[in-house]
Amino acid sequence: MLALALAGCSRRGEIDATGGIVAVRSACPTAAIPAQTGDITLFNPANSTDASAIDVVANITDLRSTCADGDQFYTEATFTVNARRTDANGARQVVLPYFSAVVQGGSAVVAKRIGQVTLDFAPGQYRASVQAKAGSYVNKSAATLPAEIQQKITQKRKAGDADAAIDPFAQPDVKAALQRTSFELLVGFNLTQDQLRYNATR
Repeated sequence: MLALALAGCSRRGEIDATGGIVAVRSACPTAAIPAQTGDITLFNPANSTDASAIDVVANITDLRSTCADGDQFYTEATFTVNARRTDANGARQVVLPYFSAVVQGGSAVVAKRIGQVTLDFAPGQYRASVQAKAGSYVNKSAATLPAEIQQKITQKRKAGDADAAIDPFAQPDVKAALQRTSFELLVGFNLTQDQLRYNATR
């Protein structure tokens, strides 16, 4: 954690006993699943989206991440893929593609990788699960707030000062710096346009 200031149990944006703003911020990329990408549905026949044609349904769950601090921040995310098939006859193997992407500032994709998970259904079994992981590297300098921005956030403020009532997080340069140094590791199924459309409209 990058602690710009820390005072007892104070929360981000509160004024501490010295008159500075408390701002606890992690420089490590956080892991998340983008909307509409945590589920996948396979149909048989493939060109149908009728409920009666649903073949396999899978979802990503239990996403957890760790961060190692060095010259770069290394974030490793682990997750579980749970799947259910509608026909339990015989053994079956299903391979599903997933992506891991490093996103800067909430919108700029700076790196992306495609992986696969393999689900093995035993004869007579409707459900299968598999563990998977993804990782990302982010340069520490890119994810760290400049010293002048840190100073602007944590500088002491006294009642009556011209800037005492100004929220430093609302200032354009601070907001821009926070966005520029914010990274996420996003994990989800690598869906086709039809699969994305199905998830968005079902």
